[in-house]
Amino acid sequence: MVRLCISSLLLSLIALTPLTAQAPAANDAEITKQIRGLRALPDADRGHQTNLIAMEIRALPPSQRKFQLADGLAHLSTEGDPGRENLQAVTTTLAQALTETPQPAVKGKPAEGYVELASLVRYEDMAADIADPQFKRAAEALAAEDAEVAKADFTLYDIHNKKQTLSKLRGKIVVVNFWATWCPPCRKELPDLDAIEAHYASQGLEVLAITDEELIKVNAMLGNAKPAFNILFDPNRKIANQFHVEGIPRTFIFDRDGKLVAESMDMRTQKQFLLMLQKAGLKL
Repeated sequence: MVRLCISSLLLSLIALTPLTAQAPAANDAEITKQIRGLRALPDADRGHQTNLIAMEIRALPPSQRKFQLADGLAHLSTEGDPGRENLQAVTTTLAQALTETPQPAVKGKPAEGYVELASLVRYEDMAADIADPQFKRAAEALAAEDAEVAKADFTLYDIHNKKQTLSKLRGKIVVVNFWATWCPPCRKELPDLDAIEAHYASQGLEVLAITDEELIKVNAMLGNAKPAFNILFDPNRKIANQFHVEGIPRTFIFDRDGKLVAESMDMRTQKQFLLMLQKAGLKL
C-alpha cells in the first residue's frame, strides 16, 4: 500500500481536479485558494477560517466538485486543533455533500468520503446526520480495525540497532506514532512528542515513533538533535499495515495494561496529546 500524507495529497487533488459542467464555478476558485492557504495561517486563526470555508462550501449547490471541496477541507481540518465547533461545521458540511451527491463504492468497500466522515465521528467525537449504508459500513470497518490494533504486537529495531517490543512495555503508557521525514504535519508534532516524553518519562511514558524510511534520511533530519523518544524502523511497512495506517501521522496510545485507549487520525497539538494520555492514566 502506498504511504500517504493525506492532507498534502488532498491539496493536490483539489487544485488539479477540473471543473465540470455541474460545478459551481463562481465560488470554486476562491474556495480552493482558501483551502490551500490554511496551512499558512497562524494556528490561532486557522479554526475560524476553517469554519468560514465550511459554510461557503455548504452554501454551494449539489455537485461532485462540492463533495471534493468538502472532503479536502475535512482532511485538512484534523491537522491540529481547530476547535470542536469548527470541526463540527466541517463534519456537517461533508455529511451534507455526501447526502446530496452519494459516492459509488470502490470494489465493494465504502468510498473514501464515507470513511473520512466515519473517522471524524469515531476519533474526533463529531456528529453526522447521514443515512447512507456506506457510512454505516465504514464505521463498522473502523471498529473492526481498532479491534485488531488492540491485539497487535511487534518487535522493531531502533536508531541504535536495539530491539524494541511493544508487549514488553507493559506497565508503561505507550505512544505509538507513525511518521515520515517528508510529512509536514509529522515534523510539526514530533517536537511536542519529544517534550512530552522528556517531561513525563518519570511516570513511565514511552513514545515509539515508527517510520518506514532509511536511517540515513532520519539522521539527515535530526542533525545533532537527540530526541527523548525512540525511533523505530519498519522498512516493509509490516507494522504500519498491521495498524491499518494509510495516512500519516497516526498515533495510538496504550495504557499500562496494554489496552488501546486513544488514537488520532492526524497531527495533534501538545494539549491534544496530553488529553489523550490522560485516558491512559497519565497525571498532568
